[in-house]
Amino acid sequence: MRHRVGGHQLGRNMAQRKALRRILMTQLFRHGRIRTTLAKAASIRAESEKLVTLAKRGVTKRNAEQSDSFERRLAAARLHESEVVKKLFDEIGPRFMDRPGGYTRILKLGPRQGDGAEMVVLELVD
Repeated sequence: MRHRVGGHQLGRNMAQRKALRRILMTQLFRHGRIRTTLAKAASIRAESEKLVTLAKRGVTKRNAEQSDSFERRLAAARLHESEVVKKLFDEIGPRFMDRPGGYTRILKLGPRQGDGAEMVVLELVD
């Protein structure tokens, strides 16, 4: 039985799911929006919003003359691309400083032509 087992499996094993989430979040922060299926967007939405909150916390520490290396290391462990981590802390984090949450939006596009999967656009708000 699958009682109390959370998360989306997406038809992949654990290593493939982790790699897929990392790639999708990296593309989201690099381009600001991605076009994907509803299941994949729902699976990365919460974690990507947590990374934006982490970036906001790193920006406030930097403004308070403290080191933000801890937050950057946490983000780098999840994204694995230094230029995306830099963009997250230098551009995206300060952009959402006045917003208490809800940094992403899911817009439904309709079914995909080939297999009928529900397609969406996951984008950063603003």
